[in-house]
Amino acid sequence: MILICIFVLCALNFGFITMSRKIPKQQKENIQDRPPVVVVLGHVDHGKSSLLEAIKDFKITAKEAGGITQHIGAYEVEHPASPAKRGESDKKITFIDTPGHEAFSAMRSRGAKTADIGILVVDACEGVKPQTKEVITYIQKFKIPTIVALNKMDRPEANPEKIKQELGQQDFLVESRGGKIPSVEISAKTKKGINELLELILLLAEMNELKGDASKKAEGVVIEAYLDKFRGPTT
Repeated sequence: MILICIFVLCALNFGFITMSRKIPKQQKENIQDRPPVVVVLGHVDHGKSSLLEAIKDFKITAKEAGGITQHIGAYEVEHPASPAKRGESDKKITFIDTPGHEAFSAMRSRGAKTADIGILVVDACEGVKPQTKEVITYIQKFKIPTIVALNKMDRPEANPEKIKQELGQQDFLVESRGGKIPSVEISAKTKKGINELLELILLLAEMNELKGDASKKAEGVVIEAYLDKFRGPTT
């Protein structure tokens, strides 16, 4: 996260006039449901980006909000309301894809901080790995409502029960093991379980009563920044 003073210095350096204005509090009459921000986390090569690609292919209305850099991607999809809520408009979900490599630990942490809901992607063949354990600590630290997505269920060696046991050893109990964390078996390759995962996300969003005031000035969080040798600090 970048301090406001850094933004001011950057603006002055490039000849911009900086202005600051206090953002007014939300007005009760303008409060409405807002789309959940979902961060996709997990060990490298466990299928995070493949899952997002599957979601984009699965939902025709999906659109890319922009690859911020080669390391982070953001996407928005629209999912039809459940049959029990006919007449409601499609529900939007914003996804943030984070890198799984151990070198990007700080980036994963910042991504987790900004999210309303987390998806922990675990390879159902490989199981819990170092970055899986790291992500679990972030989820527990920031108290992020999370769904476990057991990926690569199309492979014959997939063993979801073994993976659930390994997660339990990290004090991360899924519902089928007596815990409170929902899980879903998926395959990013065959798109098995994608619809169920999207439904779970919307259910968690509804349970957590995510609200916002669309009439107030927007706030943003910088989750990645770097130093450009020509332009200086860049976000």
